[in-house]
Formats: sequence, C-alpha cells, structure tokens
Amino acid sequence: MTFERLIRQESFAGKIATTAVGYLGLDRPAEVVTVNAHVNVSTTAKLLADAHERAVLSGAATLVYDLSVPFVGFEGSRATDVKPDFAVVARKAKGDGSGTWLIVGDAKDYERLRSRIEDSRMLKGFLQVAVGAESCRGWSQLPAEMDVHTHGVLAVPRNSFLQPEAVVENLHDYREEVLLRIAERRAEALATDRDESTPLPEFVSHLKATFDPATCTTCTLFSFCRDELRRSEDPADLLIELGISRDLRTQAMGLVDGSSEVGRVPATVAANIDATLHGVAQPTGQLRVDQVGLPGTVNVVMAKSDAAALGVHGLAIQRVTPDGRGEWQSYVYSDPQSPETRRQVMRTLGRALNLAMREQRIANPASPGAIYIVVPDRATADVLVSVADNLAGVELSRLRWQRDKDMGRPALTFDGEPAEMPAAISETDRTAISFLLEEDRARAFSLRCPIIDVRAVLARHFVAGGPSANSGRLDYLVGWAEAVSRGALDQRAYADEIEESIHTPGARLANAHSDAIHVSLTGTRVRSAGSGPADSPSYHDLVWDELAYKCDVLDRTLDVLEALPVSKLRETYRTVESAAQEVWRRRLSLHASDLVRFGRTYRFWRNSQVRMIESDQRCTAQLLALSNPQSAHDLATSAGTREVAFATVVSTDPIVLDVDSRRIVEGSRVVMVVHNDEACVEAAITSVDVAPKSAFKIDGMSIGPLHRAGVADEAAPKTHLVWSPQVVPPLSAGERLIVADFEWFSNNQGNRHLHVAKPGLDAQSAPRPDCESGSHDEAPQIHQWCCRSHESREGEWSDVIADRRARGQLNPQVWPPVRDGDAFEVIPSGAPVGNPYSEPSEMVPADLTIDDLE
Repeated sequence: MTFERLIRQESFAGKIATTAVGYLGLDRPAEVVTVNAHVNVSTTAKLLADAHERAVLSGAATLVYDLSVPFVGFEGSRATDVKPDFAVVARKAKGDGSGTWLIVGDAKDYERLRSRIEDSRMLKGFLQVAVGAESCRGWSQLPAEMDVHTHGVLAVPRNSFLQPEAVVENLHDYREEVLLRIAERRAEALATDRDESTPLPEFVSHLKATFDPATCTTCTLFSFCRDELRRSEDPADLLIELGISRDLRTQAMGLVDGSSEVGRVPATVAANIDATLHGVAQPTGQLRVDQVGLPGTVNVVMAKSDAAALGVHGLAIQRVTPDGRGEWQSYVYSDPQSPETRRQVMRTLGRALNLAMREQRIANPASPGAIYIVVPDRATADVLVSVADNLAGVELSRLRWQRDKDMGRPALTFDGEPAEMPAAISETDRTAISFLLEEDRARAFSLRCPIIDVRAVLARHFVAGGPSANSGRLDYLVGWAEAVSRGALDQRAYADEIEESIHTPGARLANAHSDAIHVSLTGTRVRSAGSGPADSPSYHDLVWDELAYKCDVLDRTLDVLEALPVSKLRETYRTVESAAQEVWRRRLSLHASDLVRFGRTYRFWRNSQVRMIESDQRCTAQLLALSNPQSAHDLATSAGTREVAFATVVSTDPIVLDVDSRRIVEGSRVVMVVHNDEACVEAAITSVDVAPKSAFKIDGMSIGPLHRAGVADEAAPKTHLVWSPQVVPPLSAGERLIVADFEWFSNNQGNRHLHVAKPGLDAQSAPRPDCESGSHDEAPQIHQWCCRSHESREGEWSDVIADRRARGQLNPQVWPPVRDGDAFEVIPSGAPVGNPYSEPSEMVPADLTIDDLE
C-alpha cells in the first residue's frame, strides 16, 4: 500500500509515464498530468475523455490512477469492477494514425531478492494488467479514437527505498490466457444448476479431490479439503493427502494397504509413506558429508520484516571454533529498514567471518580451509545476499561519484539528478559483502556451498512423514529426526502443531507474530522518522523471543547431525570449497570484482562457466550416487538414467549378475556402489585420497568387467552377465545391488582405483596466484580481466558516463529515456522514499484478498 501511494507522487508519476511512453516509441510528452479517478466508473470515464482531449491538443501525457472499469463481458451487470492501479494516456505516434493510446498498468510491491523479482510473480502481475486492458478494450464508454495499447506496464520497486521502475511487456499472450480463462469460467457457470438453498459442502461432496498440499495452501477451501482426506478410510486418499503424484499412486498403493502389488516407487517416496505410517523419520543411509558444526562455520538466524524487502528486526550469530560451539550473540534493530541497519548486519557478520578465517590460517598457514555460513533455510540466505548486493551497489556508486568529485564534476545519478555521497564501507563490512556475493556467483555450482542450508543437509539424512512440502520447515523436519530416538509422532497432530506455531525457524515470520512486532514498532499514531519503536520494550521482547526460538531449532538440528557417522567422502566436499575460496580470498584482498553479483558478470565470463558447471554437475551426481544409497536407488529407478542400474546376484561362483539396464551390457565395466542398502565407499577396506590435483582417488571399490562367457545356463537372459571385480565383495545369491558404469567416472584401464574428476576452478576472470596489488597498473593489458580493482574499473566507467552526458546521450536529455541496467540501491538527493513503518498499522480491508495484493 505504501508503494502504491508513492506511485501517485508527481515525480514518480512522471517517471512511470515517460518510461512507458518512451519505451513504446511515442513522442516525448509536453508534460505529465496526474489525476485521481477515486475508483469510480463515471469518474474514470470523464477523466479518460479529458486526458484524450489534452493529449490530442497539447501532447500532454496523463497518468490516471485508481480507475474502475466494468469487467470484460459483464458491463451493466452486478459483477465486480476491474480496478487498475493506473493507466497512461498519450498521443499516438504519427505512423499510428490519429487519436490516443491507453496504456494500462498496475503497481505491485514485489520483493527483489538477489536483485530480481521472481518470474512467477511478474507473470501474475501482467495477467492482472491484461484483465484491466481487456476490460478497457470492451468498455462502451472508452472515448472515440482512444485505443488500448498492445503493451502494458507493471510498476515495481527498483530498490529497498521503493523507488518505482516501469516494466513494459507485450500483453498478447497474457490477453489470450485471460480471455481463455474467462470463457472457461462463464461456461462452467452456465453449466451449474445449484440451488442457492443447498449447502456448499453438500453441493461439492461428489467431486473427486485434486488436492495438492504444496500448492493448495492459499485456497480458501484448503482446510476443508484436507479435513475430508484425513477423515477418509480409503488408502488412496492418504496418498493424495501426502501429495504423492498421480502417476505414482497406483504403484505405491501396496505400501499403504499391504495387499496390492508394489511397483517401481522411488526410495524417497517409499520412505515418506513408511515414515507417515510408523511416525518415525526414515534414515536415507547417507553418512555426513556436510561441514556443519566444524571449526570455521558461522551459524546465523534472522528475523526479517515482512513490511520491507530488506528490513531486519533482529540477527543472531554463533561461531564454531576448535573448542566447539560458542554462545549465541543476538542483536535487535530498532529501525529495520534503514541503511545503517544493513551495514550493522554486514559488520557483525564480517567480524565473525574474519575471526573464522584467522583460525583457519592458524590451523593451516600453507592452505587455509574454507569458512561457511550456516542458515536454517534458503530464505535467510536470500535476505543476506540481497542486503550484501544492496550495499555493494551503493559502494560501487560511491566509487563513481568519488571519481566525479576528484575530476571536479558534480555527483549525479544515472538520471542526472544530484546524488548523496554515502559513507565508504569498511574492510570488515567488505568481507561479509564479498563473501555473500561469492555465494551468489556460485549458485550454479552444486558442490559450492559458502552458505549451507542446514535444512537441506538434514533432509539428506532423514525422510519425514506427512506431506513432503511440510519438510520445507526446519522445525518440522528436526522434530521427525528426533523421533528416531524419542518415539513415534502423530503426523497430523504434529503438522498442526507446527502450522499453528507463532514462531518460525527461518527468516520469514509467522503472520500473527509478524503483525504483533509490526504493531509494537509502528504504534497507533503517525511517528517522526528515527523516533524508534512505538512500544520499545514490547518490540524488543517479541524479537528476542523470535530469535531464541530460531537459535533453539538450529541447536537441536546440530545435535541431531552430530550424532550421525561421518562419511569418508566428507573431505572431498571441503576440498572443493577450499580451493574455490582460495580464489575468493585473492579477489577480496585485491578488490577485484568481489562486489559483483552473478547478474552483473560479463557474458563471456558466464559462457566460460558452462564447462565448469557441467563438470560440477557430473561430480555432484557421482559423489551422491557413491555416498547416498537412497539417491543411488532413485537414479537406478529413473528411466532417464543410463549410468546407474540395479543388479541381482544370480550366483557367486562365478559371480553372475542380472543387470537391469539396456545401457550396461556385455563388455561394460561396472563399480558396485550400494550393497545391502549401504554405500560401498564407506566399507572398512576403502580409502579416499583428496591430494591428486585433477581427481579424487578411491581405493578398495569392487570394479570389474561384465562378460557373457562363463554363464552356465546358455538359455539364461542376455542380462545375465559374469562380473569379474578385482576386489571381490562378499555376496549372496538373490541380493540386490546398485552398480554404476565405470566409464561414467573415468577412462582408466585399471580396476583397482575409482577416480572422480574434480570440478574446474575459475581461471577466466579471477586473480591468479601471481597477481599482486600493482599488477594491473604495471601491465594493464595482461591484467585487464583478472585483478583490476573496482576503484580503477568504476573510475573509468564514471569518465565514460560523464562523456556520454556531455554529449546529451543520457537522461534527462535523451529521448527515449535510457534504462539503467545496474539499478543500484541509490536515490537522488531529497527524493521521497517509502517507509512502511512511518504510519500506524491498519486492519486489512474486508474486500482485499492476497490475490488482490499479488
């Protein structure tokens, strides 16, 4: 709501209107007029007529906000009107004929995480714009010679200060979708003959449920449908309640009723059903390969404000040293939205990371180990990276403006407005910012994990009961894991308990607790900026309680993980991350592209990562197949997997296997990865060497060729093959193994060692080991792309911008306006900013739904 009000301000309205008009190739408007239709159909019609006349006569553009238009196809009926947030009226270009264009738009306060808005949200927003455009197109009171444009506008926040950005898209596909859905709904309505006296539950009782616990949660009938499934005694309804896909229900029915034949069911699905029936989480067989709880890790929990994309109510940090886990250090911030709060978050985190790096250097001066941030969910990581990206953009802008100041030029924003020079970030701040952006650049790599999502780690070891979507919450998952030692759970009662909890383990808060914190912060009266929480004691207590719950859940998770055995492959994962962080530390020390998120990297750099990503994905799959029996089972079950297959032991002297694969045939060499549901790499006779430069070397695995010669029964199926491993495992007839094609791993000729190729490191745009602080100044051509500092690069770009501005090629002189691709978190001096905490909280209007907001 705060953002929608900002759109109406004159400066913002002008930007939205000129951006939309310029993007669509229309003439530069003589002026921009802003008018309010007050959500009234008659007023909307009059204002559009006035705007049309104004545009034709003087060339002015008009931004009309709070429109109201009859729903397409229902004009003159009692149907609810469509209420576009705004629309722009502008004169047509000469080639388009006479008259004006009506460009329909909507304002959406969508969060930017990691500098971008989710595509699904943008899709939903433009569908709503298309509904408004189609309704205007079919409206009888639209002025003559005013046409609805084929494009629409979505105004979204560009940064944490809610500065608006106009996103313009062609509405053709959205309009087709909207018209199709409207036609479907009208046909369904005409085919419905319900008597209004019939209770709704009775009217829909004959319908077969299409329930999905992951996607139906926002539906008003969610609880009703779930309750019907819970009360049903039909075994098939339990599978629907759990969210088992339709194509697997028949295959999995036998796991529930105990009588039907069980088909090819993925191991994770079978474990989920088993856990549900018995009330105890099912172990996956995976031994620990994660680094959680080791020295060099920093545990972080956060209470994020729902009222602002980067608002932070509180933060808690715990360091793990060689002496074990330290005490939690908690911080509560009285001004969640302020830039200073974001700097304090980074400074606190930076101090902890610096201490962790120091300890790693002391432990191994020649090759320091990796450091990690451990978080309870991906949302926490997203907020931290978004805050880092925010401050990195501010710092890069400061470097450009400092260059302007040094050259005697005024410091201007991209749009040519006076800029406010921010304070420089400290080296401590930079450590945290740079580390978090390193994680952002590494997101495409599965083996890289500067930030560890401990929920995902726990999910690799245990499969919880109940709907799998519920396991997205760490407190739900750790409760199931604790049930292994504490006793069985009632999956439905436990799910309800977690659902009704006023606390959450991750960054986002439960609705009730979020509302309570917001009310204690804003109070019931308008407050002046910087006055602190309206009810400071209550605010601090609520945030402390929230942080305490999050800390407790993370501690419980670490306790569960510490009780699990460690895999022999654990060091392989740490080796990969340590090698990559060696490159990052060079970036940090030289200030070389360490403040660049993935979205701002050069295209040629991203293209050069393709080979590295492919090698990373291959190594990830191989290590997972070797270390996780359940994942190996799922790979063997998947029809699209060529490299992993089931094999049944037919005889032991010689060893004859019945290989369930069309790809692994006579002449293939295979390695046994799972035996008796245990990972073979964890056997006592195996060892893992991480020292070789190009590959991890595993000794003691059973590797050998398959051949037909030696099969006693000539009439046996062609899948019966003699296996001759160099390391002979103890097998029994009838046992089911999981084997992998040896060529998937390497082309080595020997059958003693299994080599797993290490993923490559960035050698394109990263400082090399021989790069030093003055390398670029001494040889700029050689060190152009490896170790050039941000200070040098941004200074040069500042000169380029100044030159373009002097030649009239930038805003506001140029038409159409030039779009700022960086869109850093900076605002012009004196520009109005949105502050969701400046006004008292209000009750949600009775006619407003979550769909209206999104």
